[in-house]
Amino acid sequence: MEDLREFLEALEARGQLRRVSAELSPELEIPEAIRQAAYRKGPALLFEKVKGHPGWRVAGNLFTLDRIKLALGVERLEEVGERLLAPLSAPPPTTFLEKLKAFAEAASLGRYMPKLVRGGPVKEVAADPDLTSLPAFRSWPKDAGRYITYGLFITRDARGVTNIGVYRIQILNKTEAVVHAQIHKRAAELFSSSEGCVDAAIAIGGDPALMLSGMMPTPYPLDEYLFAGVVKGDGVEVTKGVATDLLIPARAEAVVEGCVDVRDLRKEGPFGDHYGVYDRGGLYPVFKAKALLRREDPIYYGTVVGKPPLEDAWMGKAVERIFLPVLRFLVPEIVDLNLPEHGLYQGVAIVSIRKRYPGQAKKVMAALWGLGHMMSLTKIVIVVDHDVDVHDLNQVVFALAQRVDPQRDVVVVPGAHVDVLDTGSPVPGYGSKLGIDATRKLPEEYGGEQWPEEVEPDPDVAKKISDVLRSVLQ
Repeated sequence: MEDLREFLEALEARGQLRRVSAELSPELEIPEAIRQAAYRKGPALLFEKVKGHPGWRVAGNLFTLDRIKLALGVERLEEVGERLLAPLSAPPPTTFLEKLKAFAEAASLGRYMPKLVRGGPVKEVAADPDLTSLPAFRSWPKDAGRYITYGLFITRDARGVTNIGVYRIQILNKTEAVVHAQIHKRAAELFSSSEGCVDAAIAIGGDPALMLSGMMPTPYPLDEYLFAGVVKGDGVEVTKGVATDLLIPARAEAVVEGCVDVRDLRKEGPFGDHYGVYDRGGLYPVFKAKALLRREDPIYYGTVVGKPPLEDAWMGKAVERIFLPVLRFLVPEIVDLNLPEHGLYQGVAIVSIRKRYPGQAKKVMAALWGLGHMMSLTKIVIVVDHDVDVHDLNQVVFALAQRVDPQRDVVVVPGAHVDVLDTGSPVPGYGSKLGIDATRKLPEEYGGEQWPEEVEPDPDVAKKISDVLRSVLQ
């Protein structure tokens, strides 16, 4: 799919989109409608009359796991991660034909590169910069103002690598907004090493693959336009900005170009975030708009957050599935991963492993905490055996109850970096981590004893009784 409109058409054709004709405001009303639809596991919504913003429409509640598969054109989300790893995981070529095939496969990576076009739909209208003209949301009554909640925030570092992230952006006036780029994010690293005003752009909507890849933990220094091409399976269209030297999404609904003044820090927040509380915010740099490009009949896309599960929970589940092959490549004993939708994405991770040696569960915890943006902020890691279904929380609880001795199997890491938004930490961004080894213990871990034999029925008796009860228990 090439853009947001094509995605909306596909959803509507499948009966997964509803149009809302009532005129509603982006302040509290549309966000509340999106939340209620998400909690009810309802369809995507397209609001056709937006109070105070004539000419605009608003789309919300777009992404569930099934809709993300539709947007990316895959049956299994793991296919995306496998596509990323394909050039690395093949055995080295030895024969001439194998080398020829390897060269062809390496050359095919070029298909994922961004495609530069002269114009693009986003350049249909060029207007004076006015952030307040966007139907950005005030999601909760005590939010500090209206926020761009799912703008693709585009920057480029000194090496020429493009970063695309999703940060909450509080609109201050027509030309200024505060960018909540947390300390652990790539944009924050760029700001801390820069002076003056750093070129930046905020894109609304566009290619669904690009929209989704913007919130994924792309490993640096992989260019995020290239990564979006891998996610899509083809290069995304980009065009040159009019007020910056950045490449911007050619099929976005709107793009605001400008720069971030790293010397101009202002108070951002409070904001009702995905922890279900008002985050107090802090001092963050100010984006200063220079140009506004948009389509003639633009569609705004925004998310709302709060107590899970809302749309961001399913985006997190998509990240879990897409990056599982990458985790298996880096930590080969991993079998499966669950980031529970009520676990706040970086709050709880449950991972199953094929265990071969004592202490292996703790080794896996350390490996996961060391893996960049994907897992390094995870607060609690639970490790279980390969035969435990990590998506069945009852099986996980059984493993915790049966196989854990707290003194032996619980690891607390004090003085660790954590999510800045984590309400449980005493200081924003600085707290502790918890690891629980809920695997069966090997003799070295179990006082020299073998793990007790687990009960199993006699197979012949089990089959006989199963046959007897087949009609009885139907």
